[in-house]
Amino acid sequence: MKNIFEINAAIKAVQEKDLDPELIQDTLDSLALARDEKLDGVAGWIESNNAKIDWLSEKIKQLQEVKKRFNNQNTRLMDYLTAAIDNTGKKEIKTEHHLLKPRNYRASVIVESSKDLPVDYIKFEEIQKVDKTKLYEDLKKGKEITGAYLKENRKTRIM
Repeated sequence: MKNIFEINAAIKAVQEKDLDPELIQDTLDSLALARDEKLDGVAGWIESNNAKIDWLSEKIKQLQEVKKRFNNQNTRLMDYLTAAIDNTGKKEIKTEHHLLKPRNYRASVIVESSKDLPVDYIKFEEIQKVDKTKLYEDLKKGKEITGAYLKENRKTRIM
């Protein structure tokens, strides 16, 4: 039986490689570890990955907020820049580093309340959506349905 450091080192060696699922399974199976030690190491690996996923999700959320703030700031700065040039009455201004030329783009449509618009301006779209609940119920009853099947969904709860 190996000690905990050898077990962790063996699992970590597999963890650090970017392997396809079949190769991960083969590699883990080949480790000369007791079953419980191996399973405990894999469970720890999953917990570590989940912690990283949570951290990354939070980081993505924070970065999206920063991105939104910069976009909003650029919009306000562009409004200021355009107004400042318009106030000079000139069509363009050349500075030491930039040539600034305000121009008209296509106007934006702003809808304050779609419920107040006349029906002529409302577009109705039909959306086709699979009824997975009905599919599940019928497949569970044993009904054969072309284009759909039930896939086992077994996982282990790590506590």
